[in-house]
Amino acid sequence: MDLSTLLLFIPACFALNLAPGPNNLLSISNATRYGFRAACVAGLGRLLAFAGMIGLAASGLAVVLHASETLFYAIKVAGAVYLFWLAWQLWRAGPGEEGAAATGDGGFVRLARQEFLVAAGNPKAILIFTAFLPQFVDPGRPMMPQFALLGLLFLVFELVAIAIYAAIGTRLRQWFARPRGRLVFNRACAGLLSGAAVGLLLARRGSAS
Repeated sequence: MDLSTLLLFIPACFALNLAPGPNNLLSISNATRYGFRAACVAGLGRLLAFAGMIGLAASGLAVVLHASETLFYAIKVAGAVYLFWLAWQLWRAGPGEEGAAATGDGGFVRLARQEFLVAAGNPKAILIFTAFLPQFVDPGRPMMPQFALLGLLFLVFELVAIAIYAAIGTRLRQWFARPRGRLVFNRACAGLLSGAAVGLLLARRGSAS
């Protein structure tokens, strides 16, 4: 790929990675409750979901999602319901439940699964890939290597964004060290996740950007 194209792609892509959203909010919440390492490991679930979406976009299968309003609606309703469920779990979580919840492989797998399902339940994410990545692909050159490079860069920057939001959550963990503070933070995150769920329900296919 041309260097000039990559120089345009990198800042635009990183800005997209850093944009607030349900997954980045989840990274903050996980870091605050379980620590930096747990939040970063959990983020691997999100990367797996995004890698699958990039593959779908590259293969052209995402056109089906563009064309099917029923499929789009079904995915976004399922995603919104899952966000509401996570918000309910956070709202009910006691301030002392964080300690052992993410200890061991089982806890990390559970958190990674949450990240995966939140990402997979947002149909706008794959529409973003089908609208964003092709802008930097030269149709006069082989398509798949270009998609592979752009997709890999996106995932690398997404990993950096996960670490940044996890670091923010770690700092917030110090501020909300007392049980009362952790309870307030959990419920604030629950409210934000609920708001994200409502936003997902109101999303339209044409508004993806």
